[in-house]
Amino acid sequence: MGLEIVEEEITGGAAPPPPLPFLSLNHVSFVVRSVSRSVKFYEDVLGFISIKRPSSFKFHGAWLYNHGIGIHLLQCNSLDEVPKKKGIINPKDNHISFQCSDLYLLKRKLEEMGIEYVTAVVEDSGIQVDQLFFHDPDGYMVEICNCDNFPMIPLSSCPLKFPYLNNPILSSLYNGKGYHKLPLGSCGAEAETVIMEALVTDMMDISF
Repeated sequence: MGLEIVEEEITGGAAPPPPLPFLSLNHVSFVVRSVSRSVKFYEDVLGFISIKRPSSFKFHGAWLYNHGIGIHLLQCNSLDEVPKKKGIINPKDNHISFQCSDLYLLKRKLEEMGIEYVTAVVEDSGIQVDQLFFHDPDGYMVEICNCDNFPMIPLSSCPLKFPYLNNPILSSLYNGKGYHKLPLGSCGAEAETVIMEALVTDMMDISF
């Protein structure tokens, strides 16, 4: 009597977890000494616009929005909650950074408003990025730069996900002819397949 050989299906282990459904950075939040003074700074210097806060909040604060990001300000209960003001502008400090197309215009504005700033230059492979750093009224660091001069090159096979899902203008660009959306979590061979299919489609469109 022969032995019955049972073949077990070998799986590659547990399926990888689904990617996190993030869309984009929503806001940054700061505890400040004076909400009104900080609101004026972010409106006058950086062009933010005050927007309505939820009515359920039982503490003083303000919400501002522009440039695709929100700034939330919270009134401190004591000065111990607010970082000590920094006299020296150190580009290595924690900071928020905004992309800008005309740093010269912003320099002139800061000078007219009497706001101290420092500049720096970063270079890589013949590409230059200009940086400008200054403090808000509470000593939080703000950077303005043209950092998109540098190409964003992933260090792994996973494609980058750009925050275009909530932006109808960018969404139309990325989903339109010549731009192709990769499935969330696409990596390696899957991403390469999608890119090649997109390339073939574009070549066929050109040929006709």
